[in-house]
Amino acid sequence: MLHNEEMLTAISIDYLILTAAILLLLSIVASKTSGRLGVPSLLLFLLIGMLAGTDGPGGIDFSNTALVQLLGVFALIIILFSGGLDTRWESVKPVLFKGLILSTAGVLLTAATVGLIVWQLTDFSLVEGLLLGAIISSTDAAAVFSILRSKNLGLKKRLRPLLELESGSNDPMAFFLTITLTQLLLVPDTSIWEGVLSFLMQMSLGGLVGTLLGRLMVWVLNHIHLDYDGLYPVLIIGMVLLIYSLAAFLKGNGFLAIYIAGVILGNHSFIHKRSILKFFDGQAWLMQIIMFLALGLLVYPSRIIPVIGIGLLVSFALIFVARPLSVFLSLSFFKMQIREKLLISWVGLRGAVPIIFAIFPLMAGLPNAEMIFNIVFFVVLTSVAVQGTTLAPVARWLGLYRWEPPKKKYPLELDLTEGFHNELVEITVPEDCSAAGKPLVEVGFPQTALIVMIERNKKYITPKGTTIIEPGDNLLVMTDRPEDLASVNTCLGINRVT
Repeated sequence: MLHNEEMLTAISIDYLILTAAILLLLSIVASKTSGRLGVPSLLLFLLIGMLAGTDGPGGIDFSNTALVQLLGVFALIIILFSGGLDTRWESVKPVLFKGLILSTAGVLLTAATVGLIVWQLTDFSLVEGLLLGAIISSTDAAAVFSILRSKNLGLKKRLRPLLELESGSNDPMAFFLTITLTQLLLVPDTSIWEGVLSFLMQMSLGGLVGTLLGRLMVWVLNHIHLDYDGLYPVLIIGMVLLIYSLAAFLKGNGFLAIYIAGVILGNHSFIHKRSILKFFDGQAWLMQIIMFLALGLLVYPSRIIPVIGIGLLVSFALIFVARPLSVFLSLSFFKMQIREKLLISWVGLRGAVPIIFAIFPLMAGLPNAEMIFNIVFFVVLTSVAVQGTTLAPVARWLGLYRWEPPKKKYPLELDLTEGFHNELVEITVPEDCSAAGKPLVEVGFPQTALIVMIERNKKYITPKGTTIIEPGDNLLVMTDRPEDLASVNTCLGINRVT
């Protein structure tokens, strides 16, 4: 028979697993209904965690900040790597310099602007104000990726790849500023120049480690020949954790290394690519749910109420002053329309990353760390609630909105191996398409492209030369090169918006 202590331990473990299962299932149901309600699913994840916490009906006492910090860092590793996997180099390349300017100078300008406003209008010192600004200075990859994709939101003028690149690469700068300013508050004699040199070293080493090990990852996947296919995702997770830890051990930035490695892997052919991309997409969602639930459990809503006033001030300064100012100044050297800069300014969503960064001064024991944490949490709620829910209307108002149909699930899987460079792309035939009503033989497709399948009215058609193209058809096209898509769209008479 089990002793009383062993029985209590078994019961507590079972209770913990049951609670985790219920919270996870509630979050998935919430993500299903969030699109209909127009509320970002990330906000609902946070609210579920808050309701389950000490101040909510759930009454779960969860105050282990060290555990939340560990979970947050691990979740951010998976989310950034998954975001890198989904980043197409041909889309990012034209906006690479803009994205890097936004993710470095833009973050610095945002932190400085918020910090100065907070210093002038509150009782915070200058360094504390700058620390608060640094924590909320970066846009959140999980929030941006999630909302853009869940709403099928396509943006004109190459804005979407620019926003995804910025959100995926600006965390290292914000992380550096947060750690440096925390250290400055702990040790006021810290040299600023040492911090600048540290930043340059972190970025350089992080980029180098990510590039080298990202290429090594591609080679390993295509040459290791594992006996069990299910081990390939496990192998990648192990390599991802190795890349992050090795970069950190060498005093480089692990987050930057992870993102770059993901971009390199995602833009090369490797075995089981489609299934692995789906696996990491699911893992990224799981990490988002766990991270937001844990952060929701950690916060005490009763402690948020006293900081609502200063929280509104910081939110207003961030959304309407600091973010637009940093975007307009950072992109002032590029030929862009004012409406494009306005939309980029509005898509400055903050998510779980600032809350995770706010834990660092809390763990360091800074005097106002708890107040800063509560303010950051309120700012995140405000950003996701206001900007996340109005993203599509603002894009439509600025004339930069383009709806993208969700990807279809075809009964066809293509596992790519090294040396196989074909791509499967879905093209929806619009109502005004000049090819509509014509047989395929008259369309004049390029020799480098082939229509593999046509989905029409939830039925799949094997294309023939006499098959008539109809508006609303979803064409599954195989191409040798991504750039051949322009020729395909020209043959179909589709004016593709970029």
